[in-house]
Amino acid sequence: MAKMMDMETKIGRRFEGKVAIVTASTQGIGFAIAERLGLEGASVVISSRKQKNVDEAVEKLKNKGLEVFGVVCHVSNAQHRKDLIQKTVDKYGKIDVIVSNAAVNPSVDPLLRTLESILDKLWEINVKATVLLLQEAASHLQKGSSIVIISSIAGYNPQPAMAMYGVTKTALLGLTKALATEMAPVTRVNAVAPGFVPTNFAAYITKDEGVKKVNEEKTLLGRLGTPKDMAAAAAFLASDDACYITGETLIVAGGLPSRL
Repeated sequence: MAKMMDMETKIGRRFEGKVAIVTASTQGIGFAIAERLGLEGASVVISSRKQKNVDEAVEKLKNKGLEVFGVVCHVSNAQHRKDLIQKTVDKYGKIDVIVSNAAVNPSVDPLLRTLESILDKLWEINVKATVLLLQEAASHLQKGSSIVIISSIAGYNPQPAMAMYGVTKTALLGLTKALATEMAPVTRVNAVAPGFVPTNFAAYITKDEGVKKVNEEKTLLGRLGTPKDMAAAAAFLASDDACYITGETLIVAGGLPSRL
């Protein structure tokens, strides 16, 4: 606990007076990003599909003394997206940062045996929802605002058991470039591509000790990533420290190969 407190006292306050929305942020990487932005001074709006998860996450962050507001939002639901943006503006009057983190991987079938409904769901949530959310938010974004899209190392080399998921994450690399061009110079748009990070979403990484060891050995640093590693990268890209960076993807994968 003392070590954690020491680490938190070393974190800067780059987001004082800023308002940040993080989607899918009640656990895992999304929660870590919301926590990091809050620790750095942001008023953070967290969201998830279930009210119970939102309430629990809000309580955890408020217990750390952070300014946080929770909204139920399934990113594929148009009214939920509209409500997320409007409730944020109603409460805080502006939006400075949006981190688009929501994703699904509902199938491990090979691509050529994946149902059309699954293909549609992957595309709708992993790619299209980011565009639709930003359509809602664009008019409220401040000069100097920042978008961070969470892609994946899988976008560079889609694995057989999650091939279409990987393809959607490849699409986010292009989406980052396209949005950066369209939203400049008012808003910067960048992406983070996490490597192997054991979370509930990617439990397969650690549930088998052999698989965990293989994945650790694939990295140059000899370990898996953590949600806090990803949060640090997202906070950097969202902050003014990255004010001359846009349209780029920061790979946070411990040295895993990453080339299209």
